[in-house]
Amino acid sequence: MRLCVVNTYFIKISISYTMKNFNIVLLFISLGLLAACNSKPAGEEASTSKAGKAAAATGKSYQVNTSNSTITWTGSKIGGDHTGTLKLSNGSIAVEDGKVTGGSFTIDMNSLKNTDLPAEKQGDLEGHLKNEDFFDVPKYPQSKFEITKITSVSGDPAASHLVYGNLTVKDVTKQVGFKTKINVSAAGVQVTSPPFTIDRTAFNIKYGSNKFFDNLKDKAINDNISLQLNIAAS
Repeated sequence: MRLCVVNTYFIKISISYTMKNFNIVLLFISLGLLAACNSKPAGEEASTSKAGKAAAATGKSYQVNTSNSTITWTGSKIGGDHTGTLKLSNGSIAVEDGKVTGGSFTIDMNSLKNTDLPAEKQGDLEGHLKNEDFFDVPKYPQSKFEITKITSVSGDPAASHLVYGNLTVKDVTKQVGFKTKINVSAAGVQVTSPPFTIDRTAFNIKYGSNKFFDNLKDKAINDNISLQLNIAAS
């Protein structure tokens, strides 16, 4: 977790500055500190809408290799962020004529891990994220994603397609859309994505959100969670 440190650069300001110059310098310092202290997760925000109809998933079905598939997450608050991983418990991707036609996968919420804290502190954060404040894993041990539509992207080195699908977290299902790079070969399918963000409050995860709680100040947690996919199917 990155700490927000207030640098005392203003001490070096010469007393020969006029008050006007002093105020200008102080303004730039304040803006710089504000940017440094308000950590935001990386990535474009995924489009979010009401749930759609699942794609037909015609053609050959490739099974997700759960040992080689990972979702990387980042959550942030004022002063820093935390990162970690989630694993898939099962899934499949359908391919016809060299193109992905549909598919789905199940996320094992019990697999949620933190990767940035020392080992002796990881358990506390993982436990908090799994309790009723956040994902309530004992009640909702799985999250799911089911493809509804795929469209091609051109001129973007980070992505070949836009993938839309119904994401179910806890008891809420929303259609989300985000960029991916899809590689189909004789060996199977590889789906990766640049980082993208979803608004956790759209899935009834409200803990620490300024939208729902007043006077949180530096205890506020960013509503957006950054996700990055690396999914292999064969």
